[in-house]
Amino acid sequence: MQSNLKDNVVFASPKNEEERAFVAGACVRKLGIKFPAVLDGFENTTEKAYTGWPDRLYLIDRNGKVAYKSPPGPFGFKPDDLKAALERVVPGKVVTELQKSEVGLQK
Repeated sequence: MQSNLKDNVVFASPKNEEERAFVAGACVRKLGIKFPAVLDGFENTTEKAYTGWPDRLYLIDRNGKVAYKSPPGPFGFKPDDLKAALERVVPGKVVTELQKSEVGLQK
């Protein structure tokens, strides 16, 4: 992918969980991702369960239910929609500027 070349994020396909974790960690650091990242197993059970392609953002509530599912990304990502969903899931809590920046809600 051209953007991966530009950002110098190019790796061979990992052969085991350890290599996969290394690649994921390198991508998180290199791309400056500020929100927590979770590593799916080689069976890709999470990807299969949540239709990981095309890319989407998910918000899972405290009961393990999908509270928000974005339109396909990256062009479908709407930070204000995610913010509204966060405020619905955690009513009465003010989302601080620091918290917003940690989940990529600042413009």
